[in-house]
Amino acid sequence: MKGEGKLLVFSAPSGSGKTTIVRWLLAKEELNLEFSISATSRQPREGEKHGVDYYFLSLHDFKQHIKDEDFLEWEEVYRDNFYGTLKSEVERIWSHGKHVIFDIDVVGGLDIKKLFPEKTLAVFVKPPSIEELKIRLKKRKTETDERINMRIAKASIELATAPQFDHIIENNNLEVALDEAYGLVSDFILDK
Repeated sequence: MKGEGKLLVFSAPSGSGKTTIVRWLLAKEELNLEFSISATSRQPREGEKHGVDYYFLSLHDFKQHIKDEDFLEWEEVYRDNFYGTLKSEVERIWSHGKHVIFDIDVVGGLDIKKLFPEKTLAVFVKPPSIEELKIRLKKRKTETDERINMRIAKASIELATAPQFDHIIENNNLEVALDEAYGLVSDFILDK
């Protein structure tokens, strides 16, 4: 893959606030960012659109893309529930002369950092606590208690990966976290 853009990876346990931070950064035109839309084999949630929120693929199609080596990274996050970044998505964004920003699982984020160590800024967004994470997930009212408990169990494992990232933003106060994220991204983009 060729391209001149940078790669900005934001990873965190579900409910840490990474999506809020990424959306806020995307609105800053001076950063020249474009969102990398992930592919997934899961069903769309209410209001989600194909090609906007995710590329929704059948399980069969997702596995075919794996065989064809079309992914930069992919992972089976839960049983038969795959997520990944298509190489064509990063190439599409770079062809627009933009930098790629990812809102991605910790494993995928670290995989991208390994593939492009000089071009990637990997940021881990840390929640104030596991208890706060559970409260945030329950407030969403999008998942069953069973799914929330699965996410909390996964979060404990994900938190252990934080030291492998370039930076950790502790999201206790959203305004502070946004300012910190902006500083990290703008410094990285400007550092040729």
